[in-house]
Amino acid sequence: MDKIKIAIQKSGRLYDDSVKLLKDCGIDLKNGVNKLKAECDNFPMEIYFLRDDDIPQYVEDAVADIGIVGENVFYEKKKKAEIVEQLGFGKCRLSVAVGRSEQYDGVDFLHGKKIATTYPVLVQQFLDKNSIKAEIHEISGSVEIAPGIGLADAIVDLVSSGSTLFMNGLKEVETVLKSQAVLIRNEQLGARQQQLLEKFLFRIRAVKKARNNKYVLLNAPNDKLPEIIRLLPGMKSPTVLPLAEAGWSSVHSVLSENDFWDIIEQLKDAGAQGILVVPIEKMVI
Repeated sequence: MDKIKIAIQKSGRLYDDSVKLLKDCGIDLKNGVNKLKAECDNFPMEIYFLRDDDIPQYVEDAVADIGIVGENVFYEKKKKAEIVEQLGFGKCRLSVAVGRSEQYDGVDFLHGKKIATTYPVLVQQFLDKNSIKAEIHEISGSVEIAPGIGLADAIVDLVSSGSTLFMNGLKEVETVLKSQAVLIRNEQLGARQQQLLEKFLFRIRAVKKARNNKYVLLNAPNDKLPEIIRLLPGMKSPTVLPLAEAGWSSVHSVLSENDFWDIIEQLKDAGAQGILVVPIEKMVI
């Protein structure tokens, strides 16, 4: 088949962002309600909508060539596939949590304890790494209630804001794994599928660069231009255009999201005026 097959979640925390990524990459997918497969009209791609836990297996078996899945699921399932790109969404952490009243003073607290989790492989790796002997109880769903009903002394579960732990009388004490959505691939892709993957990755990286950067336009007095240009590296260097008003120029540049607020404050202090910030849809370097 002269297409690349991708598996994404059919529902759950990564579904919306996965679909948005495909659309941002210019891939037009048509999926009716409860359909498990969709064709793309404008890119040689076929999309499968699956349970997140099943995606690594489908990719290993080459039913799907590539897939979008959380790192937590990928490392737990230990399938023969490889990560080709971190996607920057679905960020969370797999953490150890204990009762708020517990006096936790380090991982040795877990010696001889019962730990409830849906991630027994990752928890065992964490325990082995820290030379801890503990009993793992594998359960599915509602892990956070396990200490309250006497099933476990601690849990290991996914945490985003921590509000669910708080509501169940728990506190987060250790991070087992930092996770985000990743693109994985079958280890034995054919030449055509590899070529299509590279085209897809080119689009993904352009979208990611755009998300992490802002386009900035500002007015600057000409006598302040050297200092303002020094603050604005841009993709190569800022664009400077003369304004109709004598002694002033318009400066255009690109700023990283991570540095944005600090640099904006410095620009104001340096004499910049009329600062306009515009989101970037795509960014190809």
